[in-house]
Amino acid sequence: MQRLATGRRKMQHFASTARLEWRYSFVLETNEEPAMHYAILCYHSEDVVCAWSKEEDDAVMARLMVVHDRLIREGKLGPVARLLPTSTATTLRKTSEPALVIDGPFAETKEQLLGFYVVECRDLEDALDIARELGRANPGGCYEIRPIAVMFPGALSAPDAATA
Repeated sequence: MQRLATGRRKMQHFASTARLEWRYSFVLETNEEPAMHYAILCYHSEDVVCAWSKEEDDAVMARLMVVHDRLIREGKLGPVARLLPTSTATTLRKTSEPALVIDGPFAETKEQLLGFYVVECRDLEDALDIARELGRANPGGCYEIRPIAVMFPGALSAPDAATA
């Protein structure tokens, strides 16, 4: 996955029947065709996933690793995270000063955000193809695909091989 060392913001105008919108996208400046980063947000019923046996969970993870390995070979896979259950969440509610810190998730929903992928794609269709492939490997739930406007490489990185 390319780092966003240089780039430019491009503002696009979209007309819809309800309103006019302005959207920003971040375009890589390379000699290659511009690529876009997308977040693939993975939603599922936490009760269903937490009820899987170790064998069922291992089987899903093995199928997902086949997809991950292909995406890595193609240079499309960025950070991937599997979130812990919502019972481990803490919410910072900013409706008052000082902000209120509470245990647990922010909202009661049928499906919970259980993880996410960051992928580099030519376009939305490419990102949808990846989400479809992930969906075949992981039964149930849904994937929300969102363009990432700006991605800054963070200070967190893999440990240096020499120190590991």
